[in-house]
Amino acid sequence: MSKKLTFTPSELEKLPAEKIIDKIQHQNYSLLKSLGGEKLRKEMVPVGKVCHIAINHFYHAKPGTDTNKRLEKAHKKIVKSLSKITPVIFDETKLKTSKNGLVIGFNHPSLGEIGRILLIKFKYMSDKPVLFPVNLPWYEALARDYDRLKDLGIIITPTITPATWNKLNIKEGHKLYESASTIKRRFREIYTELSEEIIKNGGIIFVAPSATRQRTVFKTKAVYDKKEEIIPTMSILAIKLLADNKTNCDFLPFSVLPPKNFKRGLNLFKKYQLFAGEPMTATEIRAKYFKTNNPKRLDNFDYDFHIRIAEKLPKDFWY
Repeated sequence: MSKKLTFTPSELEKLPAEKIIDKIQHQNYSLLKSLGGEKLRKEMVPVGKVCHIAINHFYHAKPGTDTNKRLEKAHKKIVKSLSKITPVIFDETKLKTSKNGLVIGFNHPSLGEIGRILLIKFKYMSDKPVLFPVNLPWYEALARDYDRLKDLGIIITPTITPATWNKLNIKEGHKLYESASTIKRRFREIYTELSEEIIKNGGIIFVAPSATRQRTVFKTKAVYDKKEEIIPTMSILAIKLLADNKTNCDFLPFSVLPPKNFKRGLNLFKKYQLFAGEPMTATEIRAKYFKTNNPKRLDNFDYDFHIRIAEKLPKDFWY
């Protein structure tokens, strides 16, 4: 692949985030490199190559093959391959099917659960579009395959997580601070806009409330004890999605139990366990957590959702 192109400071200041995303997808630009994160980008290059080969393997079909048949074949190949490479124990009877949209929040101890979650999606919910917010290094690694992923029913959108932001070390006073902060905020806005569209079409949003990989459901015991604030990931989504009383979607906790002695990576060929918890319905969330007409966050909603994830797991995965 040719050398990555970079955005000029003027482009970062003036280009809308949508245009930046388009250039990352289709014109070989790197926002990471432009923001001084070349090391982060290079770390993801091998992963991107593996994903590219895998996506093309699944998507490949004889010339002239009907699109629907191509996708049906691809789904079957994905299920067959992931069942071997990223095996999971999951009770599908606990997965309540609905015409409503669904937000699935899961704990994120490793990369391994992503493959297992995708297996469940393709095996039991193949007809539903899925939105994944993806941290910028991962997004850039997958960007060239965006269109094929979308054809397969997987829509990815970039985010800049707090951990990545800290690694970029763009602090107030930095020449790129204002433009980078604007892009980071706009990425969040694009994600919530896409979330509305997906949910209204009966789709699914997969999101890790922790916004980063960590072994435990709660970041620390202090967060569990309510002595430190919890990241309001689920609140932000709920406020956006449920502000319109006509919108109905459930918020479903997924509890991820990785294998013994798991690593932060994919843990290939090792069995995970995934448990679908008790869903929070739109009616329940509105009645219990919406205290004002225009809330900034929902008191205790994020905490209660985390508890529903944690209660299916051993205590050492709580905090």
